[in-house]
Amino acid sequence: MRLRYIDVGPTERDADATPLLLVHGHTSRIEEYDDLVPHLARRHRVLVPDLPGCGYSEKPNCAYSLQLYEDTLLGFLDTVGVQRARVGGGSLGGNLTLRLGHRVPDRFPELAAWAPAGAWQPAKLVADVGKALGRAAGRFLFWPFVWVQSRYWYEARWPKRDQTLRDTFAYYREVMGPGFARMYFEVAFDQFLHTHFAYAERITQPTLLGWGDRDHGLGMGEGVKRLAGMIPRAELKVFPGARHSLANEVPEQLASAVLEFFGRSRLAPAG
Repeated sequence: MRLRYIDVGPTERDADATPLLLVHGHTSRIEEYDDLVPHLARRHRVLVPDLPGCGYSEKPNCAYSLQLYEDTLLGFLDTVGVQRARVGGGSLGGNLTLRLGHRVPDRFPELAAWAPAGAWQPAKLVADVGKALGRAAGRFLFWPFVWVQSRYWYEARWPKRDQTLRDTFAYYREVMGPGFARMYFEVAFDQFLHTHFAYAERITQPTLLGWGDRDHGLGMGEGVKRLAGMIPRAELKVFPGARHSLANEVPEQLASAVLEFFGRSRLAPAG
């Protein structure tokens, strides 16, 4: 499967020795991090792939799941020759960050997850119904579903909100096809089957959790706070006045928090 990706930043001799893998959100693409990457790439080698079914990577009409995305990201790092990496991302990207950190802790020594999906209790009935609807009429139901979902992405007072939504929907029209629509429903509702609460206490790496204090969809605020209390070496960073899409709304503040956290955690002793 062909993936589009970027690999930017200083060489390893000039950078912090551990690269940073960024994972974008659900249905999103590399461009989600356009305003974030330049800040991070001053100090880190930064890798950002378009996940399968998203952006301008291939979009086969196949089964999509969190497991597929984890395997893809591990295979991606193998292909570009990166054995160990910090990993971060928001929403779906935050979900995959925590899942990868739990699955392969030695490979991902530090984590940064903001507004991570999966900070909730599983809802199997919701997942089953959503996947069935997607199989039945995915391309037609996509637009009403994503329109409702998009109302929760950005704080209403964010100045770039309307233009960003127009750009996002234009991108959706450009890449729409059977694989993209199937990915939307299967990945969205696969996330309702899983929770980080089941293994959070076993995530032992330094972990930065980010939350915009206007982001309360699906109990996000309470869920992130609960995770911060369960993950042994977690720190919670709250971004006042921001909603779900922190990399868009507050990129400089988010980058500063991530860089500062990684700098401290690299020097701190374990335990």
